[in-house]
Amino acid sequence: MYLRGSKFNMTRRRRNSSPLLILALLILIAGVVYVNLVVVPATPPLFIPTSTPTTSPATFVKNAEDLISQGKIQQGMEAYQEAIRSDPRNSSNYITLAQLQVFTGDYQDAIDNAQNALLINSTNSMANAIRGWALGFQGDYLTADAAIQKAIELDPNNGVAYAYKAEVLALQYQTGKDILGVVQKATDASREAQRLAPNALETHRARGIVLEITQNYEEAVNEFEAAIAINPNIADLHLALGRNLRALNQYAKAVEEFNRANALNPADPLPNTYIARTYLTIGDFPKAIQYAQQAVKVSPTDPYMYGNLGTMFYRNRQYRESLDPFRLSIYGGTTADGVQVTGLPMDNDRVVEYYYLFGLAAARINQCSDALKISQYLQENAAENETAVYNAKEMVNICQQWITGTSTPTRETTPVQ
Repeated sequence: MYLRGSKFNMTRRRRNSSPLLILALLILIAGVVYVNLVVVPATPPLFIPTSTPTTSPATFVKNAEDLISQGKIQQGMEAYQEAIRSDPRNSSNYITLAQLQVFTGDYQDAIDNAQNALLINSTNSMANAIRGWALGFQGDYLTADAAIQKAIELDPNNGVAYAYKAEVLALQYQTGKDILGVVQKATDASREAQRLAPNALETHRARGIVLEITQNYEEAVNEFEAAIAINPNIADLHLALGRNLRALNQYAKAVEEFNRANALNPADPLPNTYIARTYLTIGDFPKAIQYAQQAVKVSPTDPYMYGNLGTMFYRNRQYRESLDPFRLSIYGGTTADGVQVTGLPMDNDRVVEYYYLFGLAAARINQCSDALKISQYLQENAAENETAVYNAKEMVNICQQWITGTSTPTRETTPVQ
């Protein structure tokens, strides 16, 4: 017997199982198994960065070499920087990059990269040599000489180090610092470079520079042409060849070389500057002005570029137009575009020229206050420069003629340098 109405009916009847429910459960189980066996292994873990393919340092170096062989020096240097980031312990990449930076005038970065190479290996002869070479361009001749001498001590057969030594000594001669015997020392170093590394680009370059400062222009042309045959994509070599061709009065060829340098390194104002001075030499003043203006656009903070432009205007008898460029070159100031320019100290013949041409231009248009100040300054501070003193006195003469009402002299008394 059993109790009616009780919730605890001991004789409850079982339901029959549904075939559809069983089928659904089997499908669900199969799905779970598939996810576990197939989907989950192929899915990356959450919140963990996925790995990406990396470029090998050798690939960056190969890319850099290819770019440089095409004349794309700036892009090649960027590729070397990528190689360094990829493999910061490889000193050879620092050395190659430093060398390229010297060729393109980036001397401080060249020094930094040479020092980075030395941090990896302090006995690396080439790193010491390039560091000294770059220091020479910054005018630190004592430190430069010490670095190059160390390179030679580390490897007495390093002909490139002797080439750098010759070039630094030539730079020292050109700046007039401690010039006693320096030309002979530069010559000896270039000869030693020829003995040890006769076919190196650096040897031809250094030998050419030594020949240039000794005014052996034809031989210098041969050396620079030999260097260019090894690597035609270094702008500085074309500048050097152009300078020597100009000295030989081969003006058309000189302009061609300057234009090649400009194409290789358009960020350098020197090619346009040399072209301007070449056209000045042959009397084509409008072209001289045009290229001097281009140089200012390339390097708007460089006071030398303004002095050069002022010179071109002066030689074309555009005295009034010459004054503002000369003022920026000598005194510094802010351009119409808001660019700040620092004035030049009168510590070399080129700057002395800017001073006396400025004074003469001011005198010729009766701005005698400026002219007389420049005249006095030149007589007090450039007394050893006969041309400067002569023209300082000429400024006074011109201004006196303005006062007396007589005609202003039109003769040119300053040589083109």
